[in-house]
Amino acid sequence: MTRAEAADMPDDAARETPDRLRRQASRQLSQLTARSDRLINEGLARVDARKWHYAVLASLQDCGPGSQATLSGRTGIYRSDMVGVLNELAERELVERAPDPDDRRRNVITISPRGRRHLRRLDKVLDGLHDELLAPLDPAERDQLMRLLTRLLDHHTRTS
Repeated sequence: MTRAEAADMPDDAARETPDRLRRQASRQLSQLTARSDRLINEGLARVDARKWHYAVLASLQDCGPGSQATLSGRTGIYRSDMVGVLNELAERELVERAPDPDDRRRNVITISPRGRRHLRRLDKVLDGLHDELLAPLDPAERDQLMRLLTRLLDHHTRTS
């Protein structure tokens, strides 16, 4: 884009979203998701973490040990990406790998004591980030939003 073309484009502050677009739930969710992802990714990066680290540690803490395939299913992380996530967590001694006694070809992953402490720290970081994301909503509205989002996601997860 040339400098002249860029000068013809309105800046973000001058843009007004047409009502027709603001009435599209899919667009509003998409726009909010982009902003949410940026906020969460940047906030976790400040403490040298990623959202996939949190997802794996939370899964191990809440649901117990599991194989790479099990963790992939629980977290939605592709199996091919899970290897890298587990390698990062293992290098930081946040998870432990041990051969599965029922199938020596696979490992069982567990959260380490250090991983539990790290997860508690990440919980606090995420609480602050979610407070920032949901700042315009009061506690009752936040609860209602979470119930509605969960209901929508559960519905579309069951039907797909």
